[in-house]
Amino acid sequence: MNDLHDLFPKGYVDAHHHIWAPDSRGDVIGYRWLREIGAPKPFGDPTPIQRDYLIDEFLGEAALAPCASVHVQTDGALPDPVAETAWVQAEADRVGHRVAIVGLVDLSRDDAPKQLDRHLAHASFRGVRQIVARLENRPNLSFASRDFLDDKQWIKGLRAVADRDLAFDMQIYPEQAKQALDVLASLPNLTVILDHAGCPYDASPEGQVRWRQAVRAWARRPKTYVKLSGWGMYDMGWTGDSISPILRALFEEFGPERVMWGSNYPVEKLARSYPDMLFEIAARVRKTEHDWVFKQSAAKAYGLNLT
Repeated sequence: MNDLHDLFPKGYVDAHHHIWAPDSRGDVIGYRWLREIGAPKPFGDPTPIQRDYLIDEFLGEAALAPCASVHVQTDGALPDPVAETAWVQAEADRVGHRVAIVGLVDLSRDDAPKQLDRHLAHASFRGVRQIVARLENRPNLSFASRDFLDDKQWIKGLRAVADRDLAFDMQIYPEQAKQALDVLASLPNLTVILDHAGCPYDASPEGQVRWRQAVRAWARRPKTYVKLSGWGMYDMGWTGDSISPILRALFEEFGPERVMWGSNYPVEKLARSYPDMLFEIAARVRKTEHDWVFKQSAAKAYGLNLT
């Protein structure tokens, strides 16, 4: 099967992508890292994607565009993250695309609840991501500038997310799983979505064991999902065969009802074409599980109405 229309006759949802406009909207929204051309990132040299990437280009990546998608915040240092949400909402409305928006809120700030309410003025706002991924001994792989999980004010902000029935995208390393789960123990009603397969960055035998233990612990927590995304973040040369053990483990622990596919475009554009990546993943998901992985899990987690 080599046609996306045949593979997904009822369409599919992309549960993790970005659009951004550092060239045309940089002065309004910010996009600091996208304007620091060539500055290394944990996923490598970002130069080819440090340009405007608008919704029209995203929806044109494959012959069959997603019927809906989840847009995830793009920069952890935006001066006013609500400006990004407003722009994404306007872009989606302009082209008539159904989207769930996961925006940035600095949960360690006293005004985090007010910022959440400002985001909620936009109809498609569904959740928050503030990246907590951090390794004390690997600053080159650390996204978070400090340990948010040890910050009482940040945890208070996370409670405000739960109180508003919003989801939280958790981008985190396996080493941080226990600490994060301890924090979440007091927030059982918060929907958590693990980004990028739980970040299996360490391919050593020890690293694989550590990741599998973290995944097992996360899967025991109700209202927790995981994304099949971000493969190029830690292995630019990934193949379907190389990620198959990861996929098997995620399905064993979470089941298809809590697994969703996301492209992580345009970051993943550095590694693979959109249709090639989609075919690679779909070929390793049972046909009977396609509806969950490529539609319903994301719809349930983010409250996406697909009718």
